[in-house]
Order: sequence, then C-alpha cells, then structure tokens
Amino acid sequence: EVQFVESGGGLVQAGGSLRLSCAASGFTFDDYAIGWFRQAPGKEREGVSCISSSDGGTFYADSVKGRFTISSDNAKNTVYLQMNSLKPEDTAVYYCAATQSGVVAGCRGLYDYWGQGTQVTVSS
Repeated sequence: EVQFVESGGGLVQAGGSLRLSCAASGFTFDDYAIGWFRQAPGKEREGVSCISSSDGGTFYADSVKGRFTISSDNAKNTVYLQMNSLKPEDTAVYYCAATQSGVVAGCRGLYDYWGQGTQVTVSS
C-alpha cells in the first residue's frame, strides 16, 4: 500500500522558517521524482519544487527560488522542503506527490501518488 506521511506544517510569522517532511512507502522510491505542491483557497494548485530521487535534479518555482530548499534522503525514503523567509503569500496546504515523469519545469507530469497535505500558515 502506497503511503505518504507529511509533517512539519504549522503557523509561523513572516520571516520565519518551517521544514516539511514527506515520508513515502509502498513503492520503489528511487524510481520516482517527488514534488511539493501547494494550493491556497481560491487559487490553482502550484508546483513549488520537485526532486529526482535517482539523480538529485531539482526544480524551484520562481516564487520560492532562493528561499526554499528541497532535499531527499533515499535511505529513509523521505523528501524535505526547508522553507525560509516565509511570506504570507506562502500560506497554503502543501502536498507531496510522486511521479515517474522525472523533474520537469513547473513539476508538471503525471503524478501517481499524493499525500494528504499539511497546512502552512504565515502571519504578517
């Protein structure tokens, strides 16, 4: 059974930091790229960052470049998203997902598995 356990969301003041974790099980982690997406109320889902578990290639949306860092611990089948200098506009539900399409600009592709999401709220 495929399972994602997302954690690390919460409430933080603008300028603060959070680290999201996405622990995956039930599939061959090394065969997939993992993406972090977010969706704010009334807005479309946005690909924030994604990483290839096989070669470490990454993508960052322009809105988070220089502030967020994605990393992967293949031994733990876990992907992290370190979020620094958070802004109120980063407020959203953050989801991790897995694709065999590799790392593509915008983290586009067919994502086979999705986590349940974790809320990130940044107060001004």
